[in-house]
Amino acid sequence: MNYLSVNDIDNLGDWVNQAIEIKNKPFSKQELGKNKTIGLLFFNPSLRTRLSTQKAAQNLGMQTMVMNFDKEGWALEFEDGTIMNQGKSEHIKEAAKVISQFCDIIAIRAFAGLVDKEKDLQEQVLTNFVKYATVPIVNMESSTGHPLQALADAITLAENKTKPKPKVVLTWAPHPKALPHAVANSFVQMMQMQDAEFVIVNPEGYDLDPEITKNTTVLHHQNLAFENADFIYAKNWSSFKNYGKVLSQDKNWEITKDKMKQTNNAKFMHCLPVRRNVVVADEVLDGNNSLVIEQANNRTFAAQLVMQKILETLK
Repeated sequence: MNYLSVNDIDNLGDWVNQAIEIKNKPFSKQELGKNKTIGLLFFNPSLRTRLSTQKAAQNLGMQTMVMNFDKEGWALEFEDGTIMNQGKSEHIKEAAKVISQFCDIIAIRAFAGLVDKEKDLQEQVLTNFVKYATVPIVNMESSTGHPLQALADAITLAENKTKPKPKVVLTWAPHPKALPHAVANSFVQMMQMQDAEFVIVNPEGYDLDPEITKNTTVLHHQNLAFENADFIYAKNWSSFKNYGKVLSQDKNWEITKDKMKQTNNAKFMHCLPVRRNVVVADEVLDGNNSLVIEQANNRTFAAQLVMQKILETLK
């Protein structure tokens, strides 16, 4: 079993309930991970993903090996048939198989380059580890998805909703640099599995990949989208159509206290890290309706559920 995208969840409601059970009894399955090792490979920086995944593994009795691959590993070649007489020292074929000998699970974090759309969509790092590794693979954020974050978001929504079918808004917010689409993509895919009124709102030119959004309502006027919303999830992403470009830094899209007054006393969500007073105002982020710390905490139990399911297949 691999966990590569939200689409690997067979029943979101069941997974959320199981994660909440784990949250209540986080050490009940320690025998499951005894004498097992997870390797965490980071091609890009991390705080919540690294610490929560390590914590989840420890809760299950597993050993962890962490490698900042971009700084500590050999530069990897991914293309077949390449004459390796340039800067790359090791091929993924050998690297993935060698790491598989040391680990029972491999988890990988490798961001989009935001230069070559087709290359990013191919998920070169993730797909090649899946192809050549001989153990299960977990996606800790790839070019196009962040399924551990989306699962944590689903847990957070379930714990905080006050009605069966809440209105949830994913809103673009300004940011000084180009950011990937991974968090937004996985949140959209997760919400499409929910019984909710779900709306995406972003400026013109910032529509996400239509292969991801499908029939989800996409608006371009934030005030309209915020009306009667129960949850506001803010996230920046760069243009998909004009790939990787920052077309706007319109401060009018920042989430402010006045904007939140247009909602149904909505809860505020963000995956973190967040640029204060750029993406969201202090008074919203520090307010009573902010769920960002809860979301971060739920990252542990999302990861723990995924590992638990994988370990159960390794018995």
